Amino acid sequence: MVDLCLLNCKLPPKNIECSIAIENGKIVSINKIAPKCDETIDLEGKIVLPGLIDAHVHMRDPGLTHKENWKTGSMAAAAGGFTTVLDMPNTIPETNTPRAFREKLEIAREKSVVDFGLHASVEDPGEIQAISKLKPASFKVFMDTVGNGPLMEVFREVSSEIYEDHNETPNSKLKSKKPLISLHCEDKNITAHCTKSMMLKGEKPEIYADARPSIAEVVAVSSALAMAEYFNFPVHVCHVSTRKALELINRARSHGCKVTAEATPHHLFLDSGYLRKFGNLAKTNPPLRNRENNISIDDLPKIDIIGTDHAPHTIHEKKQNVWNAPSGIPGLETVLPLILTEINQGRLSFSQLERLLCQNPAKIFNIENKGFIKEGMDADFVVVDMKKEGVINPDKFHSKAHYSPFEGFKVKGKAVMTIVRGNVVMDDDEVFPNKGHFIYG
Repeated sequence: MVDLCLLNCKLPPKNIECSIAIENGKIVSINKIAPKCDETIDLEGKIVLPGLIDAHVHMRDPGLTHKENWKTGSMAAAAGGFTTVLDMPNTIPETNTPRAFREKLEIAREKSVVDFGLHASVEDPGEIQAISKLKPASFKVFMDTVGNGPLMEVFREVSSEIYEDHNETPNSKLKSKKPLISLHCEDKNITAHCTKSMMLKGEKPEIYADARPSIAEVVAVSSALAMAEYFNFPVHVCHVSTRKALELINRARSHGCKVTAEATPHHLFLDSGYLRKFGNLAKTNPPLRNRENNISIDDLPKIDIIGTDHAPHTIHEKKQNVWNAPSGIPGLETVLPLILTEINQGRLSFSQLERLLCQNPAKIFNIENKGFIKEGMDADFVVVDMKKEGVINPDKFHSKAHYSPFEGFKVKGKAVMTIVRGNVVMDDDEVFPNKGHFIYG
């Protein structure tokens, strides 16, 4: 007798109907015939995927909860098919001390309805050792705010650290895992110089792309790769937006550099023309690029993961002039329908979706027991209805941020159920209470 059985599931790529048995939050069997169980959910032949993992979110909690908080942000995650999220450190206070890390951890444990991890940042390299013991998903460095000297110190300190898993078993996969360095790659000096120049030209949102030009990303990526090669240490490049930067990353990777690349849905599907159409609602860092420089879904074979860079703000903040309006686009509730639409149109496959939003995020960020539908893994799933059609409508978001440059996009394919460790947290857009777990705890 098991706790729960999901009946009549279809698992890509073969789409043969099966039943998934769940006990104590884990997958215990995947068979054609279901075992005896306490509860069943008949999925009526719908596609079942591993729960999505977003390695790049900004929950804004603590300190900026007028924009978002762990409850509303995690509800948005559940609505979008995400069962695990990794939160970025630029909150108030910033997650750059052991105390700030623990405080955010307790807030997330109290509020989050999905599982989670936390990225840390660095103010004092002397704190890295103590923060490492708390198991951050990575140490995040914003290269648009620091130069190569401080970056070098982060590499030097982080590369000397090793996680110690106090709960490890002899076969633990987490044993002796080094923390990762994640990077926002825009050169500080170039962005400052170009922003100063463009501010003299007015306040039209479309000029923002030239305030942080493509070369700023290319130069920063070059520096990051040089550091990674010199210290022989893995790096993760967040929100790659230009083809030239992506070419640099893949060239370095072919020569043995330990680097992975992330793309956002807005950089994959939009270009700088949307700054003219949506104004500051499409303002983000790095900016949307013109069609000569931007990446697209055709580049996904060269990209390791999709991260939403879910970065909510209030409409009031976004209505300021382009130089005062904050950068950021909410993405947790839009990326899956966008990708499913591409699958319906034959441009992408479920295998690509699972690689980018499930498997690789788990591998890169050392997340045990997630990202795959296999016996022994956490019972994390998103159930999708590939026939469900609609239009992206920010007014229906669970996030506090009710805006999107994807507003009005026609989509076909939608998450209709999200399950975290065997608990249904979303069913037909309704999100239910749940206690999310710290994935490295």
